[in-house]
Amino acid sequence: MTGFGGLLAEAESLDDGLALTVPETWHQGRTAYGGFSSALALAAACKVGGDGLPPLRSAQMAMIAPVSGRVEARARIERAGRNATWVAAEIHGEKGLAFSASFVFMGAVDSGLHINDRPVPKGLVACYATREVSYTRHTPAFLANNFETRHALPPRDGKRPEMCRWVRATERRGLDAMVEMLLVGDALPPGVMPMLNAVVPVSTMHWQVNLLTPAPTTQDGWWLLRTVGDYAEQGCSSQRMAIWNTQGEPVMAGMQSIAIFG
Repeated sequence: MTGFGGLLAEAESLDDGLALTVPETWHQGRTAYGGFSSALALAAACKVGGDGLPPLRSAQMAMIAPVSGRVEARARIERAGRNATWVAAEIHGEKGLAFSASFVFMGAVDSGLHINDRPVPKGLVACYATREVSYTRHTPAFLANNFETRHALPPRDGKRPEMCRWVRATERRGLDAMVEMLLVGDALPPGVMPMLNAVVPVSTMHWQVNLLTPAPTTQDGWWLLRTVGDYAEQGCSSQRMAIWNTQGEPVMAGMQSIAIFG
């Protein structure tokens, strides 16, 4: 099975991006998994930006329509300042625009401000001291085929609008560190999923992330992911998201808007 890095290597090169056919093994329902689309858009942005592009620090992604079949990911530089570069990217399929993203790449600057108030969840179980998550017939294709997951917190009484797992891509060769972050970062179900029936359809509408380090690293590809649903009403849920490495260092923060159809 070809990993995401292999798909990028085999993709058709375009002047302003790349084109490929989305394998069904990367599907989430009738569309590509959101992390796949986000990572693909970032790969196009990095190609257009070139080797001189600073590290990725922020991204906004809009899941507009199903991403499936043959798709083209194209990007353009919106503004290149002395320290920051804005790049827009879009993914088009047979029926037109399906995904759009805005990326901000920024180099480090001197600052006297130092704040780090993102501790790992209380009760965290170390990655290699916990058990694997069992996949079922309801597990999306992208997750069952491309990711390993482990429990990260002990069992708790009652249902909570929260998901917390250790996650890693099964095939990481050829992946840029930032592309890997977006590829892995959306792997958990929505935080409110434990409160829902397993067959209730859900769909991400918007996803925003801030990268907290210019060079994310971890042990053996494992990342700690947490999603917490803090609002759900009339079919819309808002959730907070975070990623830490195996050393407990925060590497990404985000939030997401989820549509719930039931």
